[in-house]
Amino acid sequence: MSEKTTHPYTWREYQKRLHRSARLRSALGRFPLYGFYGGGAFILLVFFFFVGSWIIDGLEHIAQRSPKKVITSKVEPRQLGKKELQRMLVNRHIPPSPGTHTFSWRGRELTVETALDAQLQEYINWLLARSKTHMAAVVVLRPDNGQVLAMADYRSSGEVKGKNLTLEADFPAASLFKIVSAAAAVEGRGFTPEKPLFYWGRKHTLYKKQLKQKKTRYTQDVTFKRAFSGSINPVFGKIGIYDLGKELMEEYADRFLFNHKIPFELAVDMSLIQVPEDSFGLAEISSGFNKDTLISPFHAALITAGVANGGVIMEPWFVNRVTDAAGDVVYQTRPAALGSPIGKDTAKILRILMEDTVLYGTGRKTFRALTRKKAFKGIALGAKTGTINDRMDQYKYDWITIFAIPGSREKGISLAVLAVHGEKLGIRAKDIGRLILLRHFRP
Repeated sequence: MSEKTTHPYTWREYQKRLHRSARLRSALGRFPLYGFYGGGAFILLVFFFFVGSWIIDGLEHIAQRSPKKVITSKVEPRQLGKKELQRMLVNRHIPPSPGTHTFSWRGRELTVETALDAQLQEYINWLLARSKTHMAAVVVLRPDNGQVLAMADYRSSGEVKGKNLTLEADFPAASLFKIVSAAAAVEGRGFTPEKPLFYWGRKHTLYKKQLKQKKTRYTQDVTFKRAFSGSINPVFGKIGIYDLGKELMEEYADRFLFNHKIPFELAVDMSLIQVPEDSFGLAEISSGFNKDTLISPFHAALITAGVANGGVIMEPWFVNRVTDAAGDVVYQTRPAALGSPIGKDTAKILRILMEDTVLYGTGRKTFRALTRKKAFKGIALGAKTGTINDRMDQYKYDWITIFAIPGSREKGISLAVLAVHGEKLGIRAKDIGRLILLRHFRP
């Protein structure tokens, strides 16, 4: 019996072995490629490790050098409106005096900084105290921006101190109202400074017989300019009757803020007028020869300021700003126009009329020496005067309103002076105004 020879592997096992050998050879063939990729990955890991550490260290260093900013939301202080400011000043009895005033208002500590000229205000107070008048009041302001520079008043020892007289409208406007009548005649009826007119009788009286439009051998010829500067009542009386009439006179009184509240940080009394329909009543209103048209010194200064400022009245102000306890500004004045009662051309003609008052009219004697001074060369100077008694003829109301505008308009001023005289005549309003101009424009 022969011996049977057998292979240590079966056919299937042999095939499996061949496959394993093939895979091994294939893997060994790709080994260099795996090494390349693995080495690259290793190098990248090392690079990012060192570079990343360097960047992190740099950022930490910058963070250590830079202070940390704490973001907080600041609460804006509550602002004051003009009406609230007015209530505050009235309730706390803040006087129109220079400097600052600090007080509490509705749980807040506030400081009011005024824009008044301390030296000018002090001088006018000193002047009025020596005026030997029964009462007196002066307002000085800048026509170009409305800044009030002075608000001074005086009462004799027998008078009870009350509201500042500059803000009271208890005084007859007298011939100051001729500014309004002249504006209506120029702009509404085409009057020119040289327009020929006539009158008869005395200049400063007003009788019905003086208001006839008929020339006689007793009539006197006069230009519109000289009728204004001389404050001739019969001429303006006839202008009121025959040229202006009730409606036009009411319109221009309204334009110049009669029967209107004047916006200001302090309460200004309303200037009052009631234009009648009868002829003689129109003559009285137009000429200012009546005691029913009432005005405050403050308003009188504003009217003249509008003439000096090309027909634009700027909103008046004497508070520069208000700050709270933290120093934050809660109110800041910004100049603004209040209104334009007349156009530029009309304002120019009115300035001519008022300048004629200084040169040839009712202010000639008072201002003659002033206009010759070197300090007043190049200053446009105009004025309007007015005088009238009270109803009982106990007191004389003596007015002047002035504009003085130099080439540099920033120092230009408008002012109104009221002097109330009793039994004895004190310093006239014209002289008080002249002294104030000398002080303001002194070299």
